[in-house]
Amino acid sequence: MIKKGFASDNNAGAHPQVLAAMIDANQGHVTGYGDDVYTNEAEQLFKQIFGDDISVNFVFNGTAANVLSIMAAGRSYNSVICTDTAHINEDECGAPEKITGSKIIAVPNDEGKLRPDRVKPHLKGFGFEHHSQPGIISISQVTEMGTVYTPEEIQELADLAHEHGMYLHIDGARIANAAASLDMSFRAFTRDCGVDLLSFGGTKNGLIMGEAVIFFNQELTKGFQYMRKQHMQLFSKMRFVSAQFKAYFKDDLWLKSARHANDMAQLLKEKLTPIEQVKITRKVEANGVFAIIPKAWTEILQEKYFFYIWDEQTNEVRWMTSFDTTREDIENFTAEVAKLASNG
Repeated sequence: MIKKGFASDNNAGAHPQVLAAMIDANQGHVTGYGDDVYTNEAEQLFKQIFGDDISVNFVFNGTAANVLSIMAAGRSYNSVICTDTAHINEDECGAPEKITGSKIIAVPNDEGKLRPDRVKPHLKGFGFEHHSQPGIISISQVTEMGTVYTPEEIQELADLAHEHGMYLHIDGARIANAAASLDMSFRAFTRDCGVDLLSFGGTKNGLIMGEAVIFFNQELTKGFQYMRKQHMQLFSKMRFVSAQFKAYFKDDLWLKSARHANDMAQLLKEKLTPIEQVKITRKVEANGVFAIIPKAWTEILQEKYFFYIWDEQTNEVRWMTSFDTTREDIENFTAEVAKLASNG
């Protein structure tokens, strides 16, 4: 077991209520592959959030959700426009390009965000057979730099996509943290802003596994059931994914967990800001804190607390909080940082 630290919200365990729901689901026999009461109830919960006319499709993980979303919304000759820091560009080992055949066009980010003026230069070559056809705009909410898109920013990108016959996809690996940060419903900054399809994540916020591909644009669902099976994402004992989402939405567990993680990031920022040798480099809008610290401190701190170096050249580090981060964790960590600062 690794030391508890601030490397990733993926390193946290499952929320006890999620585990309890899986144990409760482990009773008797039910039909496999999603034709069960747990999956039906989980789908109904998603429909209460987003509307009755959506399509909900559970998969194992976020990479699968993103890849299958791209596959559903495009063809191999289409391109996908995203930021240079996007998970689909940086952290999925080329899976979107290898599996879908689509070209990823990564453009410079602005505080982690994709801006329309940086997308527009790539909206060219429509109908020209020698050019990948722009088909999808993909954004991450929360972004990989810890920032959160406003509904207005998302609407602007959706309008741009639709003006050019394209689709807007959201990688929502940390969508709960975004909703908590915005203090809005999920629907208010997705479907209501013109988003066509969404990778809805929960693993980073207390689930064990399982994500959902949500279609708001029903034209894109054609053949998806076969794509999911063909790409090994149809879980036979799907009740154990669905039961987690039932627990996740019950009594707003998702919101309580995400708010706590976000609050812990704000506390971490608050405790570190007065330390002169620590420079907070990004806006803290969700559950990530980015900072530049003296290089000599890194290994010393990592002996007690696991975290990642984000930029080796500048020694920018990333500290992530999660649903199980405690005030004591923050107090102890920042005390170590303060001790290093006082020692020069």
